Amino acid sequence: MDTLRKLKTALKAALDKKAENPVVIDLRELTTLADYFVVLSASSDTHARTIADEIKKKLKETGILPLSMEGYETANWILLDYGDVIIHIFRPEFRELYNLESLWMDAPRVEVSELVSEEAEV
Repeated sequence: MDTLRKLKTALKAALDKKAENPVVIDLRELTTLADYFVVLSASSDTHARTIADEIKKKLKETGILPLSMEGYETANWILLDYGDVIIHIFRPEFRELYNLESLWMDAPRVEVSELVSEEAEV
């Protein structure tokens, strides 16, 4: 599965489970760490786990498994590492505390609505 399709599948799965305030950060020109960061908020630890489970399920259906997963037990910040796409699911207070978006201020943002609307076409 190519990177963009992986990104769209993960994002759609998260939004289907009511992930809040999605931000997609394009890192391709800035680092080899990943091509994209997806940053999402969840209203509770249960909600965060539900979002993570749905992302893992939808990507597994396409044969993609995470390279690693961290934070699932406490669910304050769940990180799903798919190599070229890294997904961060935060409780709002932890998202504000770590403020990943500001660490990557120079990175372009990808319009979420365009990714989601394109999913139907792919």
